[in-house]
Amino acid sequence: MSKQVQQTANATGTAVITGASSGLGREYAYRLADRGYDLLLIARRGDRLEALAKEIRESHGPEVRTLVADLTSGADLERVANVLATDSSVTLLINNAGTALMASTDQTPVPALATLLDLNVTALARLSLAILPGFLARNRGTLINIGSVLGFGSIPGSSVYSATKAFVLGFTQALQQEYADTPIRIQLVAPAATATEIWDISGVPLSSLDPSIVMQTSQCVDAALAGLDMGEAMTLPSLEQDELLADYERARQTLFGNVSRSQPGSRYAVDKAVVAGAAGQ
Repeated sequence: MSKQVQQTANATGTAVITGASSGLGREYAYRLADRGYDLLLIARRGDRLEALAKEIRESHGPEVRTLVADLTSGADLERVANVLATDSSVTLLINNAGTALMASTDQTPVPALATLLDLNVTALARLSLAILPGFLARNRGTLINIGSVLGFGSIPGSSVYSATKAFVLGFTQALQQEYADTPIRIQLVAPAATATEIWDISGVPLSSLDPSIVMQTSQCVDAALAGLDMGEAMTLPSLEQDELLADYERARQTLFGNVSRSQPGSRYAVDKAVVAGAAGQ
């Protein structure tokens, strides 16, 4: 590795990626190595994690550390949170680890529900809160939370998964407001259908989807990083008409700004005479 590349890596800092052994996490690892970051890769599957780390070390030359952890385990989650809270070299965290389940509510097993909530909600929130104080103290840092377009709306069979991604959407937007006056950058990435292993985990095989709606992971991550470079707070890699997102945000803010009133909406006004007459019948 050249001296120039080493200096760039040192200046850029360490990027932490959860769910790094496959899919979007794996793509992010390569892209951030290209950008000069050292890496801390976190996932459950140690063999795949070490193989990826070896490939990146040999092809790109940065320092690549690995941490095998199951973020649905409370002990493992706290171990990772402690690393984030104490490692001052970390300048970027990508909360990418997640799982999915596509099933009707009556077919959703309780253990699967717990796993979805633990990984998609609790782990993402815990690690975000673990890293942000250090970012604030160092006056520098980037947090990227991976959500989903299903955080904006549900389809039959996605009730729990969509709810977890709606949490990611709301949580990330709240953090963006809280840290708006700091140098900390916070981005929400909301992919649509992407060619990752999560489909087989969800119970809906990737092969069952129309190929015309499925994005490759490399394209998704390239678009997400382009959005980050552009300063986007929210990046939907597959959205062509960006004015639709602007329209959505305006409508959301208009709604939110008009819901705090001391009286019910006029459409709920009750004609007391009619009610009294109905009661007397």
